Amino acid sequence: MAELLSAGITRDRAFELLNEHNKDPFHITHGETVEGTMRYFAREFDPENEEFWLIVGLLHDLDWEEHEDDPMNHTIYAAEILEGEGASPELIRAIQSHTSDYNTDLPKPELQMEKILFAADELTGLIGAAALMRPSKSCQDMEVKSLKKKYKDKKFAAGCSRDVIQQGADRLGWTLEELMEKTILAMRSCEDAVNAAMENL
Repeated sequence: MAELLSAGITRDRAFELLNEHNKDPFHITHGETVEGTMRYFAREFDPENEEFWLIVGLLHDLDWEEHEDDPMNHTIYAAEILEGEGASPELIRAIQSHTSDYNTDLPKPELQMEKILFAADELTGLIGAAALMRPSKSCQDMEVKSLKKKYKDKKFAAGCSRDVIQQGADRLGWTLEELMEKTILAMRSCEDAVNAAMENL
């Protein structure tokens, strides 16, 4: 039986915090996209901790908008906010692990949930950008082959680190193609809900 993980805060409060610290709809939508992606993976790999996984996804970039000029301390500001909210050390650690490529003093991804967050955060950005280039504006009809072409074009969605995506796949023991396929499926599962939420922003 999997160890039960507590976030220390509810999903509703997590969403309130995301909106308190982010005003750009893009950042809120990204949080919800990664939340939905993590929910999908949790249902496959750790269903008993689904709520923990999705809160990690929702809050992973909590402090980015307010401190994007200070990437070395990204998630350190978030930790202070979350500690004040009574969030669990496990939640804070999981969130901080996804920026350990920037700041090597932060914990490295160890749990599968942390490794998936590390890989999927960057990849959801690439998939989202690629979807906007499609006639459908959707990932529902996206295939790995077309995504890989965008991945190889370093000028496309240049802010999405290919090195981090590859590191993420390596940490999970998956091929790049496996990571892409699983993450496309994860984003398909939440695309309608994220789009509906965007309309209410």
